[in-house]
Amino acid sequence: MSLEALIFDVDGTLADTEEAHRVAFNNAFERCKLDWRWSPDEYKDLLKTTGGKERIAAYIAAKTLSNAERKQLTALIPAIHAEKTRFYSAFVADGALPLREGVARLIDEALAAGCRLAIASTTTAANIDALLGSALGSRGIELFSVIACGDQVAAKKPAPDIYQLALRHLGVDPEQAVALEDSRNGLLSATRAGLWTVVTPTYWTEHHDFAEAGLVLPSLAALSYAELARLGDRRPRNHIAALYEGALR
Repeated sequence: MSLEALIFDVDGTLADTEEAHRVAFNNAFERCKLDWRWSPDEYKDLLKTTGGKERIAAYIAAKTLSNAERKQLTALIPAIHAEKTRFYSAFVADGALPLREGVARLIDEALAAGCRLAIASTTTAANIDALLGSALGSRGIELFSVIACGDQVAAKKPAPDIYQLALRHLGVDPEQAVALEDSRNGLLSATRAGLWTVVTPTYWTEHHDFAEAGLVLPSLAALSYAELARLGDRRPRNHIAALYEGALR
């Protein structure tokens, strides 16, 4: 089957956003008068939980608290996350989060070839809108035929729901699309939806297991759309990786 769609994750894939998210969380905690501060190492571990509100909930669940304290903090999660989103959106608006290397070129090449683009992300619609507008300009959102975000599904990554939603709205089979991810949870979500997946890890995810990936590269700079389309036959990963061995050295 021909390649009909590319489905992008956002955080870590389109742009390396996690440090901005971490700082935004810490700013929100301070604004909400909480004595929490997530270090880079702590946040790296917290990223095992997908979704910002879910990440805060997991952090609260791991703390030693009375039932009353836990209930009070859990009730604050929506307000904390709303503050965090405001801080993050301000960082994005300031142009602090450029697209990762190779992303803009791959988007342009895919659109020129008649391939549609979609997003499948656990982040909020507000975060996606802010990043696309800042990095790609006023037409950023229009470049994507489908934008599936976390609040539209019951189960977030690594569940396949978000990719299944994107595929349904695109009206294509998994064999007609390729997913682009940066984390193990994202990889599992995509592959469980039947998608062949390219992974470009970041500092935050470089320690993850990507055994199920179709291809793992340091960035999309080494991958053209034409090459990606040729890889759409879902050849075994070890054969694909051999083709790129020189590029990875």
